[in-house]
Amino acid sequence: MKKIELLAPAGDLEKLKYAIHYGADAVYLAGPDFGMRKASKNFTNEQLLEAIEFVHENNKKIYITLNIIPHNEDLIGLKEYVEFLVRSQVDALIVSDPGIYSVVRSISKDIEIHLSTQASVTNYETVKFWENMGVKRIVLARELSLEEIKQIKNEVPDVDLEVFVHGAMCISYSGRCLLSNYMTGRDANRGDCAQACRWKYNLMEEKRPGEYFPVEENDKGTFIFNSKDLCMIKHLPELFEANVDSLKIEGRVKTLYYVATVIRSYRIAIDAYYNGTYTKELATELLDEIKKVSHRDFTTGFFFKKPDEHDQLYTTSSYIRNYDFVGIVLDYDIDTKMATIEQRNRIFSGDELEVFGPEYKYNIFTMGEMINSEGETVNVVPKAQEIFKTKIDFPVKKYDLIRKAIKE
Repeated sequence: MKKIELLAPAGDLEKLKYAIHYGADAVYLAGPDFGMRKASKNFTNEQLLEAIEFVHENNKKIYITLNIIPHNEDLIGLKEYVEFLVRSQVDALIVSDPGIYSVVRSISKDIEIHLSTQASVTNYETVKFWENMGVKRIVLARELSLEEIKQIKNEVPDVDLEVFVHGAMCISYSGRCLLSNYMTGRDANRGDCAQACRWKYNLMEEKRPGEYFPVEENDKGTFIFNSKDLCMIKHLPELFEANVDSLKIEGRVKTLYYVATVIRSYRIAIDAYYNGTYTKELATELLDEIKKVSHRDFTTGFFFKKPDEHDQLYTTSSYIRNYDFVGIVLDYDIDTKMATIEQRNRIFSGDELEVFGPEYKYNIFTMGEMINSEGETVNVVPKAQEIFKTKIDFPVKKYDLIRKAIKE
């Protein structure tokens, strides 16, 4: 049986390494240009080479996004960049524009091409068209139901189908948004979205200046374009039955803590499905784990029905945050039980903390005295990303992450 792929976002090299370590089968990322996320750090050519080496050493795959909707000036340097990517032996290029597709194919007839969700593929005839053009995989539009996806797979069984299963939902069709460009001059279709859909709005008729009409949920206005986040971890069996080939996580501008936590939960769920231990109870527990990262309320998007008023957020664009990411384990001495930790948020002696790795369970411990980088015993380490040591009575491993519940 071909195992479904878990595809993770990688906004920079550190996030990429955590995505692989926490269970991703493949990562997608961008260089400095041509990708849809200018807000993430992205990768220089030198960093890309390091990323490719790391991913392939771990027997995983790496896909590079070239999926902007380009204007003429955006094509400058494209040919040279594609040549570099082909030489570097990336596993696939993700494109949305026929012009960029043509440039890629003029350079390499063999490199695998995936068609981006920006291409808005919603039917099997379009999939057949791109199959005949030599596209290996289609990242389907998010506006499809599971039944429509099943039908596409039945009609075109040899094309891989990739679907988004977790992350932010765009208010515009398959991400083709003009709102950001109109409001701020930042073109979402060239990777520079200002997320204007998350802003607060009121409705005013032009001949009644200053008179706001009651579309708001409260006196602070309404977030009428503001979608809940997609989350399908409780519906993996339905996704498997639809015969999709890759489950994609959104979030290249999110933190490494977000990437690791979400990928870990989906990895555990996928493996449980294949070994026959996936249950609704497990899915609920894993959803609770996901909720320990900054998130919005969740929706299942278009998979089961067309979204309605229950899939929107009308009162705020803020995230729900119940836990702080406070540290990374760098090393552990099993004889002395001393852990070396890089702080990411303030930790105090006496704090109750959770530490977790790629495995299913996490451990709870109380922070004792800390030895800072100067060798001093302290009760708090004030500097961000300072490295300190502390005793932990159970074994922890490099790349384990530490979180702390936020007290109300």
